[in-house]
Amino acid sequence: MGFGFGQQRGGQLPAERTSFVGRAEEVAAVTESFEQTPLVTLVGPGGVGKSRVALRAADSLRQKFPDGVWLAELSALRDARLLPATLATILGLPEQPGSTPMDALVEHLQDRRLLIVLDTCEHLIDACATLCEVLLREAAGVHVLATSRQPLAAPAERCIAIDPLPITDAMALFEQRALTFTPDFAVTDNNRDQISALVETMEGLPLALELAAVRLRTVPLDHLTARLEERFGILTGARRTPPERQQTLRKAIDWSYELCTTAEQLLWARLSVFAGSFELAAAERACADASLPAGDVLSVLSGLVDKSVVHREGADTARYRMLDTLRAYGAERLAEQEDNGESHERHFLLYQQLGKRLWDQLLTDKQIELHRSFRREIADIRTALQYAYNTPQHAPQGLRLAAQLAPYWRATGTRSEGRYWIEQGLQATPDDCAPRAWGLLMAGVLAVWSGDLTNAPQHFTQAWEVAVRCDEQRVQLLTAPNLGAMRVLRGEIEEGLAQWEQGYQRLVETDDLLGLSVTRSEGALLKAALGDSAGALTWCQANLERLEHTGERQLYATTLAVQGIILWLEGRIDDSVPALREALEAISDIGDVLVAALCCLGLAWHAAAQKHYVQAAWLLGYAQSARKLGSDPIGMLPSLLDHQESVTAAVRAQLGAERFEHWHRHGARMSGDEVLQAIRANTDKPPSPLATPGSRTDDPRTTDLTPREREVASLVAQGLSNREIADQLVISKRTVDTHVEHILAKLHVATRADVAQSLEG
Repeated sequence: MGFGFGQQRGGQLPAERTSFVGRAEEVAAVTESFEQTPLVTLVGPGGVGKSRVALRAADSLRQKFPDGVWLAELSALRDARLLPATLATILGLPEQPGSTPMDALVEHLQDRRLLIVLDTCEHLIDACATLCEVLLREAAGVHVLATSRQPLAAPAERCIAIDPLPITDAMALFEQRALTFTPDFAVTDNNRDQISALVETMEGLPLALELAAVRLRTVPLDHLTARLEERFGILTGARRTPPERQQTLRKAIDWSYELCTTAEQLLWARLSVFAGSFELAAAERACADASLPAGDVLSVLSGLVDKSVVHREGADTARYRMLDTLRAYGAERLAEQEDNGESHERHFLLYQQLGKRLWDQLLTDKQIELHRSFRREIADIRTALQYAYNTPQHAPQGLRLAAQLAPYWRATGTRSEGRYWIEQGLQATPDDCAPRAWGLLMAGVLAVWSGDLTNAPQHFTQAWEVAVRCDEQRVQLLTAPNLGAMRVLRGEIEEGLAQWEQGYQRLVETDDLLGLSVTRSEGALLKAALGDSAGALTWCQANLERLEHTGERQLYATTLAVQGIILWLEGRIDDSVPALREALEAISDIGDVLVAALCCLGLAWHAAAQKHYVQAAWLLGYAQSARKLGSDPIGMLPSLLDHQESVTAAVRAQLGAERFEHWHRHGARMSGDEVLQAIRANTDKPPSPLATPGSRTDDPRTTDLTPREREVASLVAQGLSNREIADQLVISKRTVDTHVEHILAKLHVATRADVAQSLEG
């Protein structure tokens, strides 16, 4: 169904894949604290379960936040300067021309009531504190729940300490995790003392307990406790300070590492180069060498999954992830090995090749899947870029990668991040070379898309000069029309048009499809602004005919949207509306929010003309929230701003101020997919309340039940008891108990009757 027009799944609370034990007091404390303060921070050592408590508490607070609960997982973000832009992306907020990401965040959040979960803040502590201070001061309806190993020290912060589990809960957690690996495991009078000693040895730390529980797959309980006592010594039940608990966790991880095979230890260390989740193919390319052949990676990775060092993300996916604590441990081990940076080199090469594929296949039907790949891999792309810039011999390659990602920066509405990485690369690559020429060209392009017509001309001029000196002819080819356009916008109309036309003719002569497509789609705006609407529409039609059968969607949809707006302003409404609708459909596969907003702007005008004022109001709300026209390059179209203001005023007058504001806000809170569905259905009033991207659905078709869990859920819905299900499936009752607990958590329901209702829904 597309990408939600720039909106990413990063904001969605994940389903609980394992049982949640204890922590009722901590969850209640979070809820109560939000009655007095908008900022709550869960503080505690690594592995203590801060994130699980935060997610459970956030889930319980949904009803209090009509604009959603949004999760920002920050562990993979290493550059504090990207924090505002990252949060804006998670919220589905595209950057606005002439506005910083922080300013755009404040404007977007001022009239919303929502909860933001900032998970894992300790490595970005100052940036997180500043972000919270600004947002909570400027947006009264925003609340923040943070997790960190230390307080943020921000105004109004209330800290809640997350301590290790008390003995009873720790034993229950160990039993639940042990059931995952040995379905017939149970705490009995015969083994209670052993488990109690084990729990005390592990200091009640959930991660340490989970690492110990996985060993029951291969080691009996009495052998396990004996080995732990030998490894750790008998600890008293007295509570330890956080540093001592960290030592306990470190010993538990050391122990797990030592029990791995040599190949597993090697792969554990090498996988630490991945900042986010990864696929098997990526692991094979980044981690394999003569000492660990690619053909062996799958079996070794399976061993790490069995030992709970690596987790598979869902039963139906082939992506894997390591917990932050275990990744950090692996990075330490990698530094100790005689790796000579080869794992990082292979990791960078992996994403360098992905960037090249995007550039080479940009105008093909591979474009959509490549955009999906970059959205999934952005954490590792950032890591690869930072590695390149910190490694002088790779800085030019890193700069080229950042430049190649310009279509991605545009589609996701993260143009400031794209400019940031390109500027970093330009600083690291001061000498003339082809990557520097490309970087300067794309810096200019991103500046234009950002409405920064002050810096764009100098970027294009420098790109041309560098390209001439290093004989990078394609950069010269693509830069020439832009240089002419910049002169036109500075008022040098005749000279600029001549230079622009000359550059365009060179593109025609060389049949450079990318250059022609970009120049025609964006040049059509300039032609229309100069009064040549006929020429603008001719260019749009030529572009559409050339791109129609390539499978390319981003430039195709952009051209359709521009064509639709120009047709509307020319009074050709019957031709305009189909173009805008088709553009919205085409861009849904890419998720370019700026194009979607432009389409909705024109469709709002049409709805108002048809006297569908409610539809016009929410379409205006979505469009104006996503794209501010004042400093937008498209705002140079004659009469566009005047027309927009008159339509808005007319709709407000027809609905009345109160109803207009209600539906305008409604549209501003809609996702791109919801807008598309409403337009397809020609709905006057879209469904309310809206399902925010932070919401978890109760529809089992969209949950992550395993095939066995779906089978058990079906029998639960039929009214069978756990014992009856066990007999029918020929498995133990305790295994069924575990499956049912997982089903309740994943479906986000409380009772067996709720499971039946979910399946019926």
